[in-house]
Amino acid sequence: MLDRIAEAAREAGRSPDDVTLVAVSKQQPDEKIDAMLAAGQRVFGENRVQEAMGRWIPRREGVELRLIGPLQTNKVREAVALFDVIETVDREKLAQALAREMARSDTPVRLYVQVNTGEEPQKAGVAPRDVDGFVAFCRDLGLTVEGLMCIPPETEPAEPHFAMLAEMAARNGLTKLSMGMSADYAAAVRLGATSVRVGSALFGGRG
Repeated sequence: MLDRIAEAAREAGRSPDDVTLVAVSKQQPDEKIDAMLAAGQRVFGENRVQEAMGRWIPRREGVELRLIGPLQTNKVREAVALFDVIETVDREKLAQALAREMARSDTPVRLYVQVNTGEEPQKAGVAPRDVDGFVAFCRDLGLTVEGLMCIPPETEPAEPHFAMLAEMAARNGLTKLSMGMSADYAAAVRLGATSVRVGSALFGGRG
């Protein structure tokens, strides 16, 4: 997997070191997680705060955890305490809750704004037309937005959505792009992804 990511990066004239593999560990059994840790993987993505707490609190040392699923405001305190990165900031109420909790706990967490590039009603994320304003809103709260994240529609080619995300990030002075999953991570790397979220292609089927 790392070899394929490195190859895609070199094809785009990029350094493989510029791309982080995020192993999507949601719903995976403990033995697969432990095998991945033993192989040297140290960056993992989880969808649910409660599930992640049960899995990672005993394994937390030396691991970077990223929340890549929706975050409810009533789980903000737990999320800030557990995760290094929250990639799904997508509404003002959540941004305000994160700002309050990080100030209260003096715990900085790296943040990404999730963009609903396909404007799909069933998906979370800021609409593309609202991204600039929302990034500015977060910054006005004192939040440090590190990058943007997207999940393209399954029924459309992913490349135009990756290109759109890269353009929005550049326009807002953001250097990080979380995009690309098992089926399209190579294309995402070629279009500027700094992290790819890979589950089934890495772990196989879920337990």
